[in-house]
Amino acid sequence: MDVTVQLEQEEDGRWIAEVPELPGAMVYGASRDEAVSKAKALALRIIADRLEHGEAAPDLGAVAFVAA
Repeated sequence: MDVTVQLEQEEDGRWIAEVPELPGAMVYGASRDEAVSKAKALALRIIADRLEHGEAAPDLGAVAFVAA
């Protein structure tokens, strides 16, 4: 599963990172790196939760992060 992290900088200087493949996976960070790290962590939490509840695709073998 490829997970895309899309970034945008807000007018106030904060960075917002979103993972389009996972609805609702959006975080803010004070820096670009912080936003990316938080987005990856949240994506992994969401995927883990889906696995625990049997909601993830059965063929999920690996997760790769792709910058957008």
